[in-house]
Amino acid sequence: MPLNGAHPIVLVVDDSPDSLGMINAALKQAGYTVLVSLNGQQALDIVGQIQPHVVLMDAVMPVMDGFDCCLEMRKRLPLTPIIFMTGLTEEEHIVRAFENGGNDYITKPIKPAELLARITAHVNAVRMINNAHAALDVAKQFVLAVDDRGEVLWTTPDTRELLQAQGIDHEAGELTDRLREWLPRHQTLGDLIIPTRQRPLTLRYFKTIDDGEHLLRIVGQDLLTDPSVLEQALPVTKREAEVLLWVAHGKTNKEIGEILDLSPRTVNKHLEQAFAKLQVDNRSAATSLAIQALLGLPV
Repeated sequence: MPLNGAHPIVLVVDDSPDSLGMINAALKQAGYTVLVSLNGQQALDIVGQIQPHVVLMDAVMPVMDGFDCCLEMRKRLPLTPIIFMTGLTEEEHIVRAFENGGNDYITKPIKPAELLARITAHVNAVRMINNAHAALDVAKQFVLAVDDRGEVLWTTPDTRELLQAQGIDHEAGELTDRLREWLPRHQTLGDLIIPTRQRPLTLRYFKTIDDGEHLLRIVGQDLLTDPSVLEQALPVTKREAEVLLWVAHGKTNKEIGEILDLSPRTVNKHLEQAFAKLQVDNRSAATSLAIQALLGLPV
């Protein structure tokens, strides 16, 4: 279970009360959350439940030493930095620490300032790696990042061009207000539909990559959301096809009006005209025909 709160978690694996006391005090004062283990086996039990951001590993301990513990821990935590703490300065022990998966080492007696500097450097490095992985995940997609207030932090170049082409100013207050209202309830509300000068854009919550930074993806416009398919397959106008499209997606007249920037009364007028052309007398029958057309089935 990874814990990605405001205070990074450091797991200290050491059987020396004096070392534990000094390290615990220094880390807590610096704002870290500290977990303590007295031997390697206890440390493995802990990481089976909680994923720390950094591990400080003593080399020589009872039950299971730091070298064997590191070797096993690396299988479970491939990216977590493991820093050895040792009074053993012989080259063979340093080499063994790195061979077993250690990232760094610091010699005893521990100097708090040096320890904190090394931990900070490793935490920042892992954060950069995680953000790089996130970037790979969203490559070739229309993605933007927003904060908890709905303000856009950044967009990919393709996203910026798409928004500009659709007449959307991503720095405008109206978009921010809609995002701020939608973000806390995205799991309940589903996708956010943004009306544009051409076709609606669908924003979908993608993932959180850091505290207060959320990735949104603009869902691709495929045949199931392309009103021109209905316009070609059915005897309806462009506007009637747009209304039928969202009827087929289960939207109410009010929701369709918000998507297409129309009043609910105007939406209903377009529906009545479409019903007459399709020779149907209710919403369910029109929905059935629209879905068949979208799927390429005979109408």
